[in-house]
Amino acid sequence: MQIKDLAQAARQASYTLSSLPVAERNKALQGIQSALIRYFPQIDRQNQADVRAAEEEKLAGPLLKRLRFDEKKRKDVISGIDSLIALPDPLGKTTLARELTPGLNLYRVSCPIGVIGVIFESRPDALVQIATLCLKSGNAALLKGGREALGTNRLLMQAMQEGAKGILPDGWAALLETRDDVKEMLDQDKWIDLIIPRGSNAFVRYIMDNTRIPVMGHAEGLCHTYVDASADTDQAVKITVDAKTQALAVCNATETLLVHRDIAAAFLPPCADALRAKGVRLLGDAETRKIIACEPAADADWETEYLDAILSIKVVSSVDEAIAHINRFGSHHTDAILARDEKAQQRFLSGVDSAGVYVNCSTRFADGYRYGFGAEVGISTGKLHARGPVGLEGLCTYKYHLIGSGQTVGEAEAGVIRYTHRDL
Repeated sequence: MQIKDLAQAARQASYTLSSLPVAERNKALQGIQSALIRYFPQIDRQNQADVRAAEEEKLAGPLLKRLRFDEKKRKDVISGIDSLIALPDPLGKTTLARELTPGLNLYRVSCPIGVIGVIFESRPDALVQIATLCLKSGNAALLKGGREALGTNRLLMQAMQEGAKGILPDGWAALLETRDDVKEMLDQDKWIDLIIPRGSNAFVRYIMDNTRIPVMGHAEGLCHTYVDASADTDQAVKITVDAKTQALAVCNATETLLVHRDIAAAFLPPCADALRAKGVRLLGDAETRKIIACEPAADADWETEYLDAILSIKVVSSVDEAIAHINRFGSHHTDAILARDEKAQQRFLSGVDSAGVYVNCSTRFADGYRYGFGAEVGISTGKLHARGPVGLEGLCTYKYHLIGSGQTVGEAEAGVIRYTHRDL
């Protein structure tokens, strides 16, 4: 089927999905969950074959790790669907109720966006998360994963379509397979309402430059952890190690560590030891290298998302210098301050221009599942419509319902009726 045909089918399906009761959407999620469990042995075999092929092609280590759809990821997918089912319906919520004039009432009500195209990296679990989030929020979805995960993704899509058969309309979700498919999808502005690309800044910019469809950019994750002079040293070491090493090939891992000069001598040696024990290669500025042995950091390191066991370290003189560095070099994704000083905390929270700004915790918490959103289609670093982990609410928009009893604008202009603008 041509991409235009898939987009048209998705548009038609979206009209049905938008009015499908939440009980039916949840029933479809349960069917998808059961089908996935049945398919898992077959999916596992295919994923192992995809991984072997990727290894032969010398796929980068971080991408290989994302490609593996192991038992833990399979359990997480099933758990994520349970969480989605348990969440309240995001549709039909009244967020404003106002009397314009007696007998004429205005309501703002949440509704789906419509048809969403998502282009994401080589993570098979992301396919399920995105498709099920779109389903719960009443959206149809066109999905394009990484080439190396195609075999696994085909089986996952087959399982989901089988599990939802008879409940959801045909065309509610479809898998795109090639780069040419993506190029053709970008031309379907008549049928597709939103594109969500997940990848590098260059990739997101390419998508924006080549489509008339609105784009919600999920750019790279160049995250920072700043250790303030007032930080608890032991706690700061624990959090920093988690932020860098709990998972390496993810957008919310810390890539640059900023350390206040007054705590550097006490903090850096134990932190460096703990990071090296996890296999992390350390790069530091001149002041850092006076305190711990590490390789020199180049200017390019301050704007590099490693997605690997590499951490750049810079010593700064104040919280304001840390904020300036983050706002200049960061990707506006997620950044954290480790501090006991409440003034420093508040200065950081107000000064850092990122989707997630944290105090005394790991940047790894930037995740839709951990936020209680069920899952996420990505983390938006933009500022329009949705920001941060994009869950159910980020996949909804709203419409206005105006309920009258015969009123006309002419009557208002003539003073026959008057506006009250009274909130109900």
